[in-house]
Amino acid sequence: MAGRGTRSTAEEVFSGSPRGLALFRAVERLLETLGPAAVPADVRVRATTSQIAFRTRHGFAYAWWPGRYMRSTVPAVLSIALHERLDSPRFKSEVQVSPGVWIHHLELHSEEDLDAEVADWLRRARDEAG
Repeated sequence: MAGRGTRSTAEEVFSGSPRGLALFRAVERLLETLGPAAVPADVRVRATTSQIAFRTRHGFAYAWWPGRYMRSTVPAVLSIALHERLDSPRFKSEVQVSPGVWIHHLELHSEEDLDAEVADWLRRARDEAG
């Protein structure tokens, strides 16, 4: 097993949550449908022991399994980084992690959670990340 902060795989990040792994794959498919970025950039995926980051110049979305850290029945969380706080009841929480960067935590239970609204948030986050 990979140590903290080292490269890992999606299967390792979601070991214990096969549903979470399936939801992570659905997020990957959704990102492929977003079309060209405002500033052309390739989306890269990097897995660590704790999460999988989607990056351009900077990270803009992160998938992780809360059951690894606490008692939870949520199969996956998608954390989306944006320059401002969005007000939506869909988010479990929003946290300002630095000036001008808000992380929005969205619990994922099924593929239906990954709708047009989430696609818009991901497109915006990707474009803001450069």
